[in-house]
Amino acid sequence: MSAPVQVYVSRYCGWCTRALTLLESKGVQPEIFVVDTDRELRGEMEERSGRRTVPQIFVGDRHIGGFDDLRSLETTGELDGLLLDAQATH
Repeated sequence: MSAPVQVYVSRYCGWCTRALTLLESKGVQPEIFVVDTDRELRGEMEERSGRRTVPQIFVGDRHIGGFDDLRSLETTGELDGLLLDAQATH
């Protein structure tokens, strides 16, 4: 079974680091997929998200998007509820 939060990242991506830091500040330990040198994994990310950039964040079955999308959910207060729902159904 997969973790309730999954993040596709590149090793040298500042936005990825920011996304992971925000999630960790919420007590979340996401499942991390490093796509730098793994074409198959990058293809999976692109297929799941419809996007080619990193990070790509999933909470439960919901595609959140990248860091800006995650930060927007945090700003509006929606992120905590999504994380709680994902944890409860995990």
